[in-house]
Amino acid sequence: MNSNEVGEMIAKAKEKNVLLMEALWTYFLPHYQYVLDLVKTETYGKILKLEADFGFYRAFNNNARLFNKNLGGGSLLDIGIYPIFAALSTLGIPKNIKADATYFENGADSSCNITFNYEIGATALLKSTLVEDTPTEATFYCEKGTIKINSMFHAPSTVTITSNGTDVTKDFGYNTIGYNYEAIHFNELLRQGKTESDIMTFDFSKNLIKLLDDVRSIINLHY
Repeated sequence: MNSNEVGEMIAKAKEKNVLLMEALWTYFLPHYQYVLDLVKTETYGKILKLEADFGFYRAFNNNARLFNKNLGGGSLLDIGIYPIFAALSTLGIPKNIKADATYFENGADSSCNITFNYEIGATALLKSTLVEDTPTEATFYCEKGTIKINSMFHAPSTVTITSNGTDVTKDFGYNTIGYNYEAIHFNELLRQGKTESDIMTFDFSKNLIKLLDDVRSIINLHY
């Protein structure tokens, strides 16, 4: 739930020489790896702006984990991690962060709006909310085209590329819920005797939780 806990887990795994990997399944999904390759190779030029959201409505229930901030409930840690992950995995660590939030009566955040500004001039507009249904898309506005991961971008989805006035949608033929991809990767690491993933590295996990900590500090959310 915070940088200290992630640091403790990594240190203990290294001490015991065992495999540890953050199970953020989106990183391993074929459509997301496809988009990462487009971004890395600058197929459509550099990213100018990213817009990513994750939101759904749930009636407030003070007894449910989703709304219990002591258990990581609230929009930021529960689903805000995905838009932030999209920004970190494509644009890296921002130069500065702006954020504001709304809250449930028990102090858990009900929604969070975040802006990442980057040295290269790019901007990431990120949103998480538990009080409204949102498209839950990730759209990368690049110099020579737009790459959009369609609804439920964090899960098995399709990718639409708009360039030169033409839209092309790529379907990845998913026939599972999608968790198998991270499981396959993890099993391969086990077979190879590795103790760290080359995709979801310790440094990436530390940077991701640090960004979540930074946003929490800005919106004055304490666990």
